[in-house]
Amino acid sequence: MRSIRKGYVLGLVFLLLGTVQAWGQSKPLIRFANEHWLTFILFDQLEMGPSFEGRPLAWNMDSWAGKVYNRIWIRSEGELRTDRREGEMEFQALYSRLISPYWDAQIGARMDVAFNETETRQRFHLAVGFEGLAPYWFELEPTLFLSQNGEISASLVASYDVFITQRLILQPELETFVAVQEVPDWGIGKGLNWVTLSWRLRYEIRREFAPYIGYQWHRFMGQTADLVQQEGESIRTSGFVFGIRVWY
Repeated sequence: MRSIRKGYVLGLVFLLLGTVQAWGQSKPLIRFANEHWLTFILFDQLEMGPSFEGRPLAWNMDSWAGKVYNRIWIRSEGELRTDRREGEMEFQALYSRLISPYWDAQIGARMDVAFNETETRQRFHLAVGFEGLAPYWFELEPTLFLSQNGEISASLVASYDVFITQRLILQPELETFVAVQEVPDWGIGKGLNWVTLSWRLRYEIRREFAPYIGYQWHRFMGQTADLVQQEGESIRTSGFVFGIRVWY
């Protein structure tokens, strides 16, 4: 009897030790994608236009951090003249929520900054928009803006990647901007303000690094064209650009 009881005790001890060890080493067999924290930064355009007035340096940057369904986006784009201290910049901070397999809904704030040698001006907006893939893999980005003074405007960016080879890619892009009210201090007229068409041919030395050459055509429209002419500037510009596309 004593040996049987001793065997029971030893068995219970080993069972208890095995349970504790298994509990301490247990891990979930399935890890859902939305549990992972992800980050991304892309300079889709980092370029110079030597044939444009002022030989401007321009950029277009997108970055985000978060999980699959909820993310925080930081965006920036702008243009700086290299012949003198003058430029325009735009920054956006957005909350993004995945609403379908190919579309995100976004809401946040946008800040415009314009500066020259004598002054610096700022303007703030509420931004609401979408970003995603339309049929046939067109990338669309429609956004509605409400400024701090109640002015309403909207922008649309559409692009498409044409794979000539696995590394040589042509990217046509359309960008346009419309406004409900006129804001002369910021060079904004009522209605369609401007249209930009561009084509950029990049070669991906690595997927994360691709130099490119392109051509850009820009045209001011309507009341905005009148405001531009009053400043003594041309309402139509075009020329070649070159730069790099990098992401991490």
